[in-house]
Amino acid sequence: MGWLPVGDSYEISLVDGKVVARSPGPRATGRPLKTLPKALRDHPEVERLRQLAQWLDRHTADCLARVEAWVVSSLPVPTTLLARVWPDPSWRAALNDLVVLADDPTATGFLRDVTDSGDLRVVNLDGDTVRLCAPTATLPHPVRLPDLTDLADFADELDVTQRVAQLHRGTWDRPTDLAGSTTTHTDFTGTRVPNRLAARAAAFGFRVSRSQVTCRVWEDGHPVEAALRFDEDYWDSEATLGALSWSVVEGPTLRLAEVGPVAWSEGMRMATALSGAATATEGKA
Repeated sequence: MGWLPVGDSYEISLVDGKVVARSPGPRATGRPLKTLPKALRDHPEVERLRQLAQWLDRHTADCLARVEAWVVSSLPVPTTLLARVWPDPSWRAALNDLVVLADDPTATGFLRDVTDSGDLRVVNLDGDTVRLCAPTATLPHPVRLPDLTDLADFADELDVTQRVAQLHRGTWDRPTDLAGSTTTHTDFTGTRVPNRLAARAAAFGFRVSRSQVTCRVWEDGHPVEAALRFDEDYWDSEATLGALSWSVVEGPTLRLAEVGPVAWSEGMRMATALSGAATATEGKA
């Protein structure tokens, strides 16, 4: 942003989320001062900029959370919506370089630009910049990307950095030898977790309700919730993990063999994170 004059001696601005000041005039260097002058610390204009910085931080976090929800659920997003939010730096940072799909499931690429009309400009695996024209686009969960390994390798070559974990998000494949009637996964049962399980779950973005931690995704048009039970006498006490299960929201509990690939992967990711297990050995990036 630009510089705002404060009195006759200083100008202030936001730089990297912090309020900074500089001295104007022909003799000044134009560089921000190392510290905010004492005379400005309680100035109303400085306080307004601090409040703006706090709002921008919340806005950036909200954009990241919203885009992550799109990735986790693999829901189609109207390209007209992408066109409206793209000029916003916080939205653009969250969306930039995510792998996007349009009408053609074989036409994947890294999102680099969105036109005013909603056309997407992406870099494909051949290194070419192409335009995708479609009413909706999907930011798919990595388990739904058939070219995941190639895309991840190419992203490393391009030095792509994704603000929302997609290509390097830990994934878990559902075993093929699950018993037909089994509804609970017990690999984490009995794992003891140090204090503050609730706070740890909240830090990962999971929900805590009574004696279980949950995460919700959309799978084939239905909301599915993974639930990891725990036994905890007190809010701050050591917790012992129980069984992991999946159910359709406001519907039946699923047999493990019925759980879809995204719901399985996200449920296992949640349980692994809370148990403290190493995702590098459990998942595949």
